[in-house]
Amino acid sequence: MVFWILAGLGAYLFTVYLPAMILFAQIGMRAYTGPRDSLPEPGVWRARALRAAGNFQEHMPAFLGLGFLAILVPGADVAQASLGAEIFVLSRLVYVAIYVSGLPMVRSVVFAIGFVGLVMMALSLI
Repeated sequence: MVFWILAGLGAYLFTVYLPAMILFAQIGMRAYTGPRDSLPEPGVWRARALRAAGNFQEHMPAFLGLGFLAILVPGADVAQASLGAEIFVLSRLVYVAIYVSGLPMVRSVVFAIGFVGLVMMALSLI
């Protein structure tokens, strides 16, 4: 379980920094390391990456809370919680890639798969 919590944090950090990486590629090192007073409007990819990061920020507290509860609650099914965490983390990585690439229906399916992972984690506590 601890591995998947750490993997989830890694996936989260990647997702949060992705818009900055896209901006860096767009404006270059000189402009990026400067005061950035006049940034260009976010392009399509950066705007999508920002929305994907915001979505991950909304779900990360639930993931972390359920993960820690699975470790701390006596009698919790840690194997089920770990499987749910694995599903959540892997689906979030796929979700970000699909979101940035702009595949609408597939994105919703992958989101639902990740949500099932959270539900599995929650059910492991009862």
